[in-house]
Amino acid sequence: MNSDGQLVVLDGSSFFVSDRDGDCPPSQETGFFHQDVRHLSTWRLRVDGRPIRLLTSRNDAYWSARVFGTLASASVGHNPPVSIRRDRVVAGGVHEELLVDNHGPDPCRLTLELEVAADFADLFEVKQGHPKKGRCRADAGQGRLTLEYRRDGFRRATVVAVDQPCQADRDGLRFELELAPRQRWRACIEVTCQADGTDRPPRRRCGDLARLQPDMPMTLEQWTDRAPRLETDWDPLRHIYRHTLTDLAALRFRPDQHLAWSVPAAGLPWFMALFGRDSVLTAYQALPFHPELAQSTLHALAALQATERDDDADATPGKLPHEVRRGELAALGEWPSPYYGSHDVTPLFLVLLEEYERWTGDTGLVAALEPAARAALAWIEDGGDPDGDGYLEYRTRSPVGLRNQCWKDSWNSICFADGRLADPPIATCEIQGYAYAARLAAARLARRRWHDPGLADRLEADGAALRERFNRDFWDERRGHYVLALDRDKRRVDAMTSNAGQLLWTGIVDHAHAPALVARLLADDMHSGWGIRTMSAADGAYNPIEYHNGTVWPHDTALIAEGLRRYGHREEASRLGKELLEAAAAFAYRLPEVFAGYPRAATGMPVEYPTACRPQAWAAGTPLLVLRTLLGLEVSDGRLATDPCLPDGMAELALHGVPVGQGAGHPTDDTTSRQGGRP
Repeated sequence: MNSDGQLVVLDGSSFFVSDRDGDCPPSQETGFFHQDVRHLSTWRLRVDGRPIRLLTSRNDAYWSARVFGTLASASVGHNPPVSIRRDRVVAGGVHEELLVDNHGPDPCRLTLELEVAADFADLFEVKQGHPKKGRCRADAGQGRLTLEYRRDGFRRATVVAVDQPCQADRDGLRFELELAPRQRWRACIEVTCQADGTDRPPRRRCGDLARLQPDMPMTLEQWTDRAPRLETDWDPLRHIYRHTLTDLAALRFRPDQHLAWSVPAAGLPWFMALFGRDSVLTAYQALPFHPELAQSTLHALAALQATERDDDADATPGKLPHEVRRGELAALGEWPSPYYGSHDVTPLFLVLLEEYERWTGDTGLVAALEPAARAALAWIEDGGDPDGDGYLEYRTRSPVGLRNQCWKDSWNSICFADGRLADPPIATCEIQGYAYAARLAAARLARRRWHDPGLADRLEADGAALRERFNRDFWDERRGHYVLALDRDKRRVDAMTSNAGQLLWTGIVDHAHAPALVARLLADDMHSGWGIRTMSAADGAYNPIEYHNGTVWPHDTALIAEGLRRYGHREEASRLGKELLEAAAAFAYRLPEVFAGYPRAATGMPVEYPTACRPQAWAAGTPLLVLRTLLGLEVSDGRLATDPCLPDGMAELALHGVPVGQGAGHPTDDTTSRQGGRP
């Protein structure tokens, strides 16, 4: 996976990020990472003291890559007779083959040096540049280099072993080559991680690349084959769909190596871990395509549900986790893990559980997770609403906790129209929408699956009361939109943001307000031409490249588009969906986490955000939600209904084998949706 000029190879929570030539120079944010710790910080090949001249590099699969190069002396009219190839596989550990060919008629002598170092930086330390507190040491032996880190009982180690004669010292490996004419030299290098008292060597050996598959319940081929088959006359969508399925497969990982199922990690490189919000929304996007993602996500989150109050972790009983880490800082208690600083995961868990039951008919999971669902409901009605005003409001209690605990969780994302920051506790508008949707979802499950009509009646009544109260307290008649939030003094935080657009997806919007809200979302200050900006260009904190205050987030716009469809604005929804697909095509068929909010008319192309993750889970899943919106897919009583509305330039669209009512991961064979032309 080439991302932002880098070569990326990954296998669950193990991933290798390098320059395009395969090198990881020191003092950069590259390296080989395993379970939130960097096990290789330098991995740099030199031939006769110089870097190779890169010819090309590419991925064979998301877990493997090849680099082709020659000597640095190559220039116009001078082509060295030597070629160098690096084949890299990440499968548990790392297996890298070095191949050097002498294509010339004369013998040649070369010195290869592989510089190796490991700083064992926790992922948070890599991002923030903090120095290490423990001790590193290196031991070199015959064809073997061991790098080790210890601190207060925490230990990690990296073992580098090679099958060819070499000089090994604490700085790396050195090979002296004498190649006859037309001779090839090959060395296999294996990198084994030691973590939690367990060795994790590479699963690959020389020559078995073609047989290698990820250590997942489904191979990549099975994963792709079991997804619905797409037919369309708009060619870019075929490429986007293929990249989407591959990226979601690549992001699968096991939060615990002993578990059989896998969940989507949030994104590469900083978020290859379980993030509650990201996993839930990604699983929701993927339900009509791979419902097993929802099944495993629900299981994983329920297993981590808080059972007691823990201020250091922002935990209260019934709350679902925000983030789970396994690095040094988490192991030594310097960063809470699991950390519960998301105020929206818990209601979204209930939304996903009910939606999963609709699509799969898996009543067994709904029954098994009833205690977790009831605990989540209790949190919504109590722990998530500390002042008892009926709204979910957040404030961190942890010394390292997040100031903002909505999906826009950067420190400066919740502000007034004039740019002033809101003070916590904060009740953002979309979380109230999630709480409304969660009550209705749980009410349906209570009535149909838990045999508790009294609970269903109460939840429906509470939901109706919340909807009425919310439309009174959050609607700003003068500005024509729902305000972003209520602050600690219950003042309206009056910025116009995409949060208000997500309310359409939740169903909390009063139908009388919907037309005005839709008009505001599609006005030039909000609508960039590629999607909906996170903040109005007319508000004081707007910046087209500020993380949450003016950029476009694909998943956010896709939720808004689905909400537009829900409220009958089908053509507007289709137009937004097409814009997201056009943006994906411009980004080499893979949507990034976020991109800049510049107007389309001014740039002619979507503009990169400087540090966007790619692949990133809910960005990868966005095209799937767009397809659902374009085709108008809904499920009721185990039957699929369609109400397609295709945008200009797309006359045909079909999905074959959409999984409905067959349990997770068992698609039907005859469910298709098709539209010939625009309505």
